[in-house]
Amino acid sequence: MSGGRRLWWDDCDGSDYPEEEFRKEFRMTKSTFELVCSELRSVISEDDDEDIPVKKRVAVCIRRLATAEPFRLVSKRFGLSIPTCRESVIVVCSAIRNVLMPKYLRWPDKNSLRKTKQEFEAISGIPNVVGSISTTHIPATPPSSPSPAAYFNKKQTEQNGKASYTVTLQGVIDQNGFFTDVSIGWPGSMSDAQVLQKSALFQRANGGLFTGVWVVGSKGYPLMDWVLVPYNRRRLTWTQHGFNEKISEIQRVAKEACRRLKGRWFCLQKNSDFKLQDLGFVVGACCVLHNICEMRGDGFDSDHWGFEFVVDEDEDEEEEEEEMAGEVESRSVSSMEARDAIAHNLLHHACY
Repeated sequence: MSGGRRLWWDDCDGSDYPEEEFRKEFRMTKSTFELVCSELRSVISEDDDEDIPVKKRVAVCIRRLATAEPFRLVSKRFGLSIPTCRESVIVVCSAIRNVLMPKYLRWPDKNSLRKTKQEFEAISGIPNVVGSISTTHIPATPPSSPSPAAYFNKKQTEQNGKASYTVTLQGVIDQNGFFTDVSIGWPGSMSDAQVLQKSALFQRANGGLFTGVWVVGSKGYPLMDWVLVPYNRRRLTWTQHGFNEKISEIQRVAKEACRRLKGRWFCLQKNSDFKLQDLGFVVGACCVLHNICEMRGDGFDSDHWGFEFVVDEDEDEEEEEEEMAGEVESRSVSSMEARDAIAHNLLHHACY
């Protein structure tokens, strides 16, 4: 398709291409890009019909995830047809989610959990915290049937002034900002509490995964024996207010991770015209690539990447979610008592 002319990708793939420029175009260093290619080389076959190297297919995918630029521009940059570029994104994202996710996005082992608890306690004073949970929304094209209304996002529609449809990404994040568990693709009309109850994480928790430990969430989540949330009342005591401030310090870790995820992979901020069944692979791949880049210390520089990141409004501010949280809270006496004890201990330690 290139007709013999030198392509943009040919320059990027050159050994003398500046490292900083490469990171700007692909949101990762050259060495990280080569790592991803080597990890995927055995599972992505080269296209014999068009003689497309695996490295080029991976580059097409990562460029599209990073910038969300139209496929017609990606096509010109790489000298490939639009359908081939689109196919490459889905194939590579599927491989990343299926092959790399078990390696780079997984629940920590006992030693890692011990360190996680220590570091979260150092941040907040709250013991036995193994993760910070947050739900963010990804723009989506709703299905024509059976129920497009399920994906309608009321809050974003009011903010944007036009109909907005989303899917959810629920993530548990450790003290380093790495995703350790994700649940992807539930309709955007669902509350944080509803998404949690549909997730595999919830089922594993019922199986005893979180005995004696906490996952910390915002007030949109229910207070449970393993989910620790702020006090959700209009008038708080000094003890409750102090507890909420410490909870917000842990929640800030999750919010920052979601900010960096969406800031690095701009496709998560725009309706990128993927089908719903493919969008789950795209979002999952972005979470895995986020972890890889963060683990390897690749810089985050959205100011020079040219994109403005818009922070999600907290979905948990909606009245119906507050009512739901209150209902669950009133039935969980043991977790209410445990939270009160933690709040009391925090105030006690703060006085000495």
